[in-house]
Amino acid sequence: MLTAGSSFRNIKGEFGELSTGFPGVLSPCLPGFERPGFCARILSVPRIKTAAPAKLNLHLRVGDRRPDGFHDIESLFLALDFGDTVLVETVAGDATEVRMDWRLPEGAGLPPEKNIVTRAVSLFRGRTGYGGGLRVTVEKRIPLGGGLGGGSSDAAATLLALNRLARPGGLLDPGILAEMGAELGSDVPFFVGVVAAGLAAAWVSGRGDLVSPVALPGGFRDLSLLLVCPGFHSDTAAAFRALDGHRLATPPGARTPGRGVSPDKIPGFLAGRPGDWPFSNDFLPVFAGRGEFYGDWLAYERIISCLKTLGADFAGLSGSGSTCFGVFSRKNMAKSAKKLLSKRWPYIFEAFACTGDDVVLE
Repeated sequence: MLTAGSSFRNIKGEFGELSTGFPGVLSPCLPGFERPGFCARILSVPRIKTAAPAKLNLHLRVGDRRPDGFHDIESLFLALDFGDTVLVETVAGDATEVRMDWRLPEGAGLPPEKNIVTRAVSLFRGRTGYGGGLRVTVEKRIPLGGGLGGGSSDAAATLLALNRLARPGGLLDPGILAEMGAELGSDVPFFVGVVAAGLAAAWVSGRGDLVSPVALPGGFRDLSLLLVCPGFHSDTAAAFRALDGHRLATPPGARTPGRGVSPDKIPGFLAGRPGDWPFSNDFLPVFAGRGEFYGDWLAYERIISCLKTLGADFAGLSGSGSTCFGVFSRKNMAKSAKKLLSKRWPYIFEAFACTGDDVVLE
């Protein structure tokens, strides 16, 4: 636990480091903390640099469209030791500056003022009354539109960093941060709640806001996870519209049946051989029958087929695309596959399941 008066120190993780030092400052009372004679004393941290890990959907089933416009999902999320880095610094003044430092050739994206990170800062300020100038720098490594949760992870890392900037050990309860995260995006509660607790996997349901941690069995982190991004973005909203259209045109009895994947069975599946996993992704059969996605589907089919041919015990699609992945129990085969696939596809990353040291700030 970090305490006031500590000298500066660096805590290094997979993606970056946390630099800490705590000069005390008196803050205005925060919403939800007011009571007569009480005012929170907040200790500020000059800068926090932390990981924003990518995630894979090892399994993804999508329910029908809900009245609120969202879809219920049932998904097994896995956080990776590959991802972005978020640096939050206190600066003079009271403005917020967001910088996107692209580490990939495709560097275009939303302007900072429309970025989910900017929204995360505004939400935190509005909820807590946290003032003062901030500079947020995001080193982007996660491909855009790749189904890896990059924006959601950046937003979660920003909320967690701000929470510790406001007070060592955290100003708000993790549950409150997760609720705030759900206002920003469906995947954000996973990164806030589970990854911040030093875990890597969770069964995620509802619209993405119901998160149940899953303990990984021994040896799981020895599995090599090869990520293959074909170089195009997947539009999540368009993918869900295609799914809805596909289901309207498909008789209920002809839909792909469930394969017996439920949260109580997940630990047993993960303890077994990846080649025996019954996991699937509801978007793949949708893309196969939709003209606007047919080219994407052909790319996914080729990549998944190549991964299996090159030794992957299991291969699939993450989220609504566009990143495919292979799970290798033999690391030498993963490295060989990476070398061969990199000749054809632009973005190939080898990763492993996250460990607590990768993401925990304290």
